[in-house]
Amino acid sequence: IVLAIVLLSAAIGYAREYRAQVTLADLRARVAVKARVLRDGTEIAVPAREVVPGDIVLLSAGNLVPADAELLQATDCFVNEAVLTGESFPVEKRPAPVRGDPSSAVFLGTNVRSGMAVCRVMRTGRATRFGTIAQRLSLKAPDTEFERGIRRFGYLLMATALVMVVLVFAANALLGRALIDTLLFAVALAVGLSPELLPAILTVNLARGAQNLAAGGVLVRRLNAIENLGSIDVLCTDKTGTLTEGVVTLENAYDPEGLVSDRVLELGASNAALQTGFANPLDGAILQARRFESGGGAKLGEVPYDFVRKRMSVIVRAGDAAQLITKGAVENVLELCAKLSDGRPLDGETRASLLERFRGWSAAGMRVLAIATRTVPLAGSYGRETERDLEFAGFLVFADRPKAGVTQALADLARLGVSVKVITGDVELVARYVAQLVGLPHARVLSGHDLDDLNDEALWHAAEKTDLFVAVDPNQKERIILALRKMGHVVGFLGDGVNDAPAMHAADTSLSVESAVDVARDAADFVLLDRDLDVIRRGIEEGRRTFANTMKYLLMTMSANLGNMVSMAVASLLLDFLPLLASQVLLNNFLSDIPAIGLAGDAVDPELIARPRRWNIAFVGRFMVSFGLLSSLFDFLTFAVLIGLFASGVALFRTGWFVESLITELAVALVVRTRRVSWRSRPSPTLLVATALVAILAFVIPYLPFAPLLGFVPLPAMVLAALVAVTGLYVACAELMKQRFYRNRP
Repeated sequence: IVLAIVLLSAAIGYAREYRAQVTLADLRARVAVKARVLRDGTEIAVPAREVVPGDIVLLSAGNLVPADAELLQATDCFVNEAVLTGESFPVEKRPAPVRGDPSSAVFLGTNVRSGMAVCRVMRTGRATRFGTIAQRLSLKAPDTEFERGIRRFGYLLMATALVMVVLVFAANALLGRALIDTLLFAVALAVGLSPELLPAILTVNLARGAQNLAAGGVLVRRLNAIENLGSIDVLCTDKTGTLTEGVVTLENAYDPEGLVSDRVLELGASNAALQTGFANPLDGAILQARRFESGGGAKLGEVPYDFVRKRMSVIVRAGDAAQLITKGAVENVLELCAKLSDGRPLDGETRASLLERFRGWSAAGMRVLAIATRTVPLAGSYGRETERDLEFAGFLVFADRPKAGVTQALADLARLGVSVKVITGDVELVARYVAQLVGLPHARVLSGHDLDDLNDEALWHAAEKTDLFVAVDPNQKERIILALRKMGHVVGFLGDGVNDAPAMHAADTSLSVESAVDVARDAADFVLLDRDLDVIRRGIEEGRRTFANTMKYLLMTMSANLGNMVSMAVASLLLDFLPLLASQVLLNNFLSDIPAIGLAGDAVDPELIARPRRWNIAFVGRFMVSFGLLSSLFDFLTFAVLIGLFASGVALFRTGWFVESLITELAVALVVRTRRVSWRSRPSPTLLVATALVAILAFVIPYLPFAPLLGFVPLPAMVLAALVAVTGLYVACAELMKQRFYRNRP
């Protein structure tokens, strides 16, 4: 029986997790990454995994970087390093005379946004920055809440069984009983106490939960994580793509007075369309709002963007002259302006007014660029010195709008007892505004700089009280997660970049998205096919249903088992024969567990989903003792009926008690499966049918041809009637005790 249970549990769990892994492998196989390398002076394309140190790699716009490499040549090369740093804007790369400068190196997992480069591979695989982060995932993750609960339950079960075996064996040995029979009986009591179908029931519950989650757009990679998902009370996430759409749109173009201006939009579209430095989401948003039309004005030159000036310019022909159009950060453009586009001088008061308008938009969560112009000569070269004495034309204001339904999803999570904490690399003003817009608490903010000043113990207390973590370095995310867990929270983390992987590894439950990098998906317990908080909310509810159904099995099985084992232990001391044979004990326990397979689809009371549920061993212990003693009380009543009323012999006693013990376990399971009055909470059809079939079998077994081999004899009708009456009285008392037990308990 034990071997069959172990094999069944392993097979179900393997099948479910294998299916998830195959799905992820299919996602990775959709794009086969190759690299262009020079070998023996010839350019060839090889799979990225075959690049080795010393290879000369050719990179151009759109290429993924296949290894960590130093630059030998670069032309207008900008690299997106968001998967490593979390920063959304590309970084300019150029060769440097001194090795070790990060700006002269490219790293595995990043991608080239514009320009070209030639580089020499220095490190591959685990030796790369990407690999160093991924290698940390091979370390054993901290125990999750579910694993800690299972272990504590195991300790309780082992201690109870050990005490019972020792006491029963010693007492029966002192009474002169046969040692072999006594030992077998004592061991059978320990086995009978154990919920031997727990692995199978747990796996079936988790498999059912995985199916339900998959139907809702959540791929489960590790089955055990489902119950962790239901237990979380803190969800940590970035704002971009989760609270907001993750797509920048142009809110509008405004003149210096703050009025909508078509001319400013036209200037911005000209700059965005003609610049060739690198593609960026802000230029894309401008061109989405306004199609560029050259109108005969040819491009004459360009002053590329760099991260020191924080601006870029294009020069276009305008009749017999040329027009410089500069776009960039507001302060960096304003410092070059001498007047407004209508000719008014840009004095101190006007400059302060423009900056105040800019700060107002920033405080409202907007990103703002400035546009300025200047007429320049047609002939000549154009460089950074051309950007002077500009005329301030106006502002371009961008927004990353909140996702539709995110406010309701956050409210639903709050009702489920889950607080959402935002961990972002963005500045405080923007993070506060977005939080306010979607209805998140935003009064308590901790910046990355402040976090560096806190030791671990101080961070434990600060993290719990913080709503927004802003300007956070990717390396600080793991510290935040560990601090929250140290304070007793069950933490979920949603991430999609390489820099998120350590924090995902540290969390109780980690979530990623289909479009995430491989390392993030591999570190995740769940992969979301849609990055939506409402999907996570449904997953949390499913996790709580799975946990509730698992706890139903434990409570109803352990309470009945403990009662039966205590009754048998006491009866073995009072009677001159063993109350049940070891084989009868095991058969009873096995049959009573069969209907529990139907718990996977059983209805769960809404109050058990309304708040996080965690392992509470003290509660389990109290429940076991309370209902176990009630079960023993009615067992003793059964003993009195069988011996005192019917003067039963050994075989009749064992048969009668076997039947009574089995049907009371089945009946009380329907009582304790819900906190409500039993008849007001309908069990699943599978559970109800399985319970009815096993109950019928319990009455039929004594009359089957092989019954004598099991030590059973047919029961007289009066004995059967008495057993049914005892069972009915027991169920009524169990219902009353349940209501009393749960009164004043959350």
